[in-house]
Amino acid sequence: MRRRLISSTLAVVLVVIAVFGLSLVFVETRTIESSARDGVESEAVRLVGIVENRILAGESIDAKGLDRQIAADRYAVVRVPGRPQVTLGSPPKGKVITSTQRGDHGESVTVEQPRSTVSEEIGRNLLVILAVALLAVLAAVGLAVRQAKRLASPLSDLAATAERLGSGDPRPRHRRYGVPELDRIADVLDASAERIGRMLTAERRLASDASHQLRTPLTALSMRLEEIVATDDQETVKEEATIALGQVERLTDVVQRLLTNARDPRTGSAVYFDLDEVIKQQVEEWRPAYQNEKRAIVRSGTPALRAVGTPGAVAQVLATLIENSLMHGSGTVGLRTRVTGNQAVVEVTDEGRGVPPDLGARVFERTVSGRNSTGLGLALARDLAEADGGRLELLQQHPPVFALFLAREMQPPPPREDIVS
Repeated sequence: MRRRLISSTLAVVLVVIAVFGLSLVFVETRTIESSARDGVESEAVRLVGIVENRILAGESIDAKGLDRQIAADRYAVVRVPGRPQVTLGSPPKGKVITSTQRGDHGESVTVEQPRSTVSEEIGRNLLVILAVALLAVLAAVGLAVRQAKRLASPLSDLAATAERLGSGDPRPRHRRYGVPELDRIADVLDASAERIGRMLTAERRLASDASHQLRTPLTALSMRLEEIVATDDQETVKEEATIALGQVERLTDVVQRLLTNARDPRTGSAVYFDLDEVIKQQVEEWRPAYQNEKRAIVRSGTPALRAVGTPGAVAQVLATLIENSLMHGSGTVGLRTRVTGNQAVVEVTDEGRGVPPDLGARVFERTVSGRNSTGLGLALARDLAEADGGRLELLQQHPPVFALFLAREMQPPPPREDIVS
């Protein structure tokens, strides 16, 4: 590109020089020749006047008195009737420019100038024009090289940026070149880099979230299948198989939920649902795991609450909190429901040491963990809650109390009755 730009610029300059240079040479030549003829003619007229004045004054007409009246490179012949011919200067050789003028008393003056002097002057002017043209060509080449460098370097840089994007490095460079068109391309590449970066981040986040969120349902499903394999009781097999099928459905819901959140985290599928049913299902699923650890899981609080949200997402949030209590807590884990204003609240607590003081609200940030875990669980749980218009908060650090707030269906409240199981 650099070579083509220099060649095209040089071609344009040469065309311009050829058009205007030839015109200038033609005009300058005609001007010099016309000026020479006018000079010869005016000198002949002046000599005729001098000769006529001398005739009228009765003075002699000779070379001694007239030789100072003619230019050194010119030759003149003065003819006066009845007097000798007078010559001034040296006769020119070759072609000449001549002019003859006559006076009122019959006198005549012929002035000649060799064309070689005119040709020399034309040659000097041509040399000046050629020098100027050469300077113009050199200046054009210099400007073309500079402009080519100014354009070629940014284009090479933009090509390297595009290649880097194609190789999987989506970092924007935010580099501009002072050329509007190139800066526009740089803007587009930077915007594309940011979009690609967001897409790659979303893909990585989806993979990380999927691996974390699917772990719990798959573990629970594995436990049910182990129960089926270990028993010969057909009733137990049917019961465990029914529960396993329910877990498969919830697993499918988790996958669909992850894909939906990957496209748009704000998208939800909130409906009115029975909160007790979701809590009961989670308690039943996690009770065997707690029994293996010689721990208990209980539920209590306000019954018959109908909340607004996605049952699968709410179940996933509760499963995350219950699993955290199993892994990091101790003692009995309690799920308590209550009402505050127009919201239904589910609190999950245990008798463990709780959240370290240095974490506090940061416990919901990704990669933040106090027990060498991935740090994704609570962050994902909060995202799931917020997608349906709810929120997940840490109400107390020790003992730990996590609360899930959901909008509830407004209806006359039933008689208060605590349930314990």
